[in-house]
Amino acid sequence: MSGTATIRVAAAGAMALAVAAIGPAAISSAARADVESKDPIILTIHDWTGQYITTHLMGEILMKAGYNIKYQQADYIAQFAGLESGDLHIAMEMWETTGKQAMEESLKTGKTVDLGETGMWAKEEWWYPIYMKERCPGLPDWKALNDCAEAFSTPETAPRGRYLGGPVTWAGFDDERAESLGLDYEVVHAGTDAALFAELEAAYARKDPWLGWVYAPHWATVKFEGEWIEFPEYTDACYEDPSWGINPDMAYDCGKPFGWIKKVGWKEGEKKWPCAYEAVRNFKIDNDAMGALIVEVDLDGKELDDVVRAWIDAYESTWKPWIACAN
Repeated sequence: MSGTATIRVAAAGAMALAVAAIGPAAISSAARADVESKDPIILTIHDWTGQYITTHLMGEILMKAGYNIKYQQADYIAQFAGLESGDLHIAMEMWETTGKQAMEESLKTGKTVDLGETGMWAKEEWWYPIYMKERCPGLPDWKALNDCAEAFSTPETAPRGRYLGGPVTWAGFDDERAESLGLDYEVVHAGTDAALFAELEAAYARKDPWLGWVYAPHWATVKFEGEWIEFPEYTDACYEDPSWGINPDMAYDCGKPFGWIKKVGWKEGEKKWPCAYEAVRNFKIDNDAMGALIVEVDLDGKELDDVVRAWIDAYESTWKPWIACAN
């Protein structure tokens, strides 16, 4: 989930922050008279490049169908308060790895609707550069981590290892995971997505110890050679039932879930803009295509808007059927 702009808030108590506007929101004025409503459809924006891309791809395509579109920065988990109230309308990326529980709880209210998978497959887990395997031969098995804690240490944490997680607002339960599995590691949280991957780049260049949160689709897995730690396999019971797993007293004694990236929306919006919601349901892009777009923005330095427009120009035959109901 690579980086720009806002933050993701994990706790239910932060739901009041669901709509966090930063600067003027972008609104299209292209609505045709024949769309169901000229009211703007509000698409949420979060804090990683891939989500900016998917959201702007969808927004630009909906504009071509004649809809007014507004991009609204909103917290990743706390946005559900706005999606349930109708203050926000569509979120283009909910990751099973970190957003599954919040999304399922919201769907139970009957005020939001699952708009289907994006076609991308999510993985987020503890990750190390491949050169660390020489210093810790038991990797990627998580049981090797304590044997190699000093190899992953920094002057600030020695002799304990150091794990660099994402911003605390990303959720992910890394602090709980380290405690429940008895890992001799200090969990440190990067302030931003950009800071997380800037540290990885610097460490990789110097071959310094590094263990941190890496996710896919993302450019880091394209640019750097490394491996994810293999924790006990995730199950729902691991997160929900402390008696499950190797620690009978604590939950989160497993890895993170891997899986879908879905779209979700305000349920009443489907009555107001049925064709637009159909287009959102139709939206599909795979990891390879998204990874290439992220590389163009984050590594090649291209403007995001230019990358989005180039994709739309090149793949009209792909996206035009998504808005067939508007023709």
